[in-house]
Amino acid sequence: MSQESYDILNILKNRGKAIIKTSIIAILTNVFLAIFKAILGLFVNSIALILDAVNNLSDALSSVVTIIGEKIASKAPDKKHPMGYGRIEYISSMIIAALVLYAGITSLVESVKKILNPSPASYTILSIVVIGLAVVVKFILGTYVKEQGKKVNSTALIASGSDALFDAILSFSVFLSAIIFTIWGISLEAYVGIIISIFMIKAGIEIMLSTIDDLIGHRADHEMVKRIKKLVSEEEQVLGVYDLALFNYGPNKYYSSLHVELPDKMQVDEVDKLTRKLQHKIYKKTGVILIALGVYSFNTKDKKATEIRETVEKKILSHDWALQVHGFYCDIDKNSLRFDVVLSFDIKVEDALKIINKEVKDLYPDYKIQIVPDLDL
Repeated sequence: MSQESYDILNILKNRGKAIIKTSIIAILTNVFLAIFKAILGLFVNSIALILDAVNNLSDALSSVVTIIGEKIASKAPDKKHPMGYGRIEYISSMIIAALVLYAGITSLVESVKKILNPSPASYTILSIVVIGLAVVVKFILGTYVKEQGKKVNSTALIASGSDALFDAILSFSVFLSAIIFTIWGISLEAYVGIIISIFMIKAGIEIMLSTIDDLIGHRADHEMVKRIKKLVSEEEQVLGVYDLALFNYGPNKYYSSLHVELPDKMQVDEVDKLTRKLQHKIYKKTGVILIALGVYSFNTKDKKATEIRETVEKKILSHDWALQVHGFYCDIDKNSLRFDVVLSFDIKVEDALKIINKEVKDLYPDYKIQIVPDLDL
C-alpha cells in the first residue's frame, strides 16, 4: 500500500478521536472563559462582558453537541441504516446553528434593554488586562478548532472554530470599549453588546444555510471528481469516463457511480475483472466506495460508425447548451444510433431533445435514434 493510501485510511480511522479530543479542549476552555467573564462582568457591571460570557457558554454547548453527534455518526451500518449514520453530523451542525442563533437573539434583547436603562461600568486596569488575555485565548482556541476541523473534514468543528474566531474579534471590541470608558468615560457597553449579538445571529444563519446545503445535496467536489476520473482513465481499456456521481452520507463518507466507455470487443469476464480492480483502486486512493459501474460500448470494428459519431457530435456540440456527447454507439446492420447528451440548465430537456432528434434525423433519416439526456452534475 502506498504512503498516500495509508494516510487516507489512517485519517478515516482516527477522525472520530480527533473530533472528540478537539471538542473536549473547546468545552473546557469555553466553560473556564464563560465563568471567568461572567464573574468579572458582574463585578465591573459590564453587560458586554456578561453577554460575551453567554457566547462562550453557547460555544461549550456546541462542542457537547459535536461530541454527541460524532458518537452517533460513527455507529456501524445496520439493517435499518445500511449506509451508516454519517449524516447525523449535519444535524449536529444545525443544532449548533440554533444555539448560536438563540444566544445572539437573547444577547440583542439584553443589549437593547441596557441602552434603554443604562448603568455605567466600573473597569479596573487589572480587569482590562484580564479581558485582553481572554481575547488571546479565544483566538488561539478558534484557530486550533478550525484547523482540526479542516484536517478531518468536520463541518461541526469548522463551524465551531469559525464561531470562536468571530468571538475573539467581538471580545476584542469589549476590550476596546473598556479602554475607551477608562480613558474618556464614554460608555459603549450596550452598543458593543448589539454588535456582538448581530455577529452571533449572522454566524448562526450562515452555519444553518451551509448545513442545509449539505443535506439537500450540492455539486460534487471538482478536485475529487478529477482525481477519480484520472484514476479510472489510467486503465488501458478505458476510452472515456462519464456520468460520475458522488453520494454523500456524511463527511468523508462517499459512494460513487460512473460509466466507462470500453471497446466493443471486450468480454464480460474482462469487464468484471476491470470493475473489481477499479473499485479496489478508487477506495485505496480516495476512500470513495464505487457502488456502480455502467458500461458504454465503443465502436472499434467499423470505420463508417466512427464517421457517423464524429458528424453527430459536431452537430450537437454546436449548441451552447449541449455540453458533452458520450456513450455513442452506432449499429450499422440495424441502422440505429444511441448516445447520451449532457445538457446545461439553460434549456428545458424536452426542448433540447426535440432539436437534437430533428437535426440527427435530418443527417441520417434511415436510422432509429435513442437519446438519453444527462444533467450537468
